[in-house]
Amino acid sequence: MSKKAAAASLLKLIVPAGKATPSPPIGPALGQRGVKSMDFCKQFNDRTKDIILETPTPVAISIKPDRTFTFAVKSPPTSWLLKRAAGVAKGAAQPGKEVAGTVSLKHIYAISQMKAKDPVMSHIGLDKICKSVIATAKSAGIRVVH
Repeated sequence: MSKKAAAASLLKLIVPAGKATPSPPIGPALGQRGVKSMDFCKQFNDRTKDIILETPTPVAISIKPDRTFTFAVKSPPTSWLLKRAAGVAKGAAQPGKEVAGTVSLKHIYAISQMKAKDPVMSHIGLDKICKSVIATAKSAGIRVVH
């Protein structure tokens, strides 16, 4: 009888850039899968040292059956980038009725270029990514000015 090879598990977290510590949520999430969280934290902090500290950074961690791991760092969430560009702490409570802040098309283009570098977005044109960023801004109550 042959045994089936165990599949690698995928873990997705949002970790502050350069500030990964083995405390919750990272430590327990990796610990229950048998991975040393300190090893991940050292590698993650080294890889994100060029990003502004405290930037929420999505990371996808692939854990193999032998408890080794690889991870991919993605760009920050679009809503966070928009709120930072608009200079607001949070979006509007009632989007469409009130405006939390404004961003220019220049900001939209810069955010779209950053998002286009993600492997998931490699097959999508920049114009489509711009439309997606504008839609996210609208749903957060951030006005886009020309």
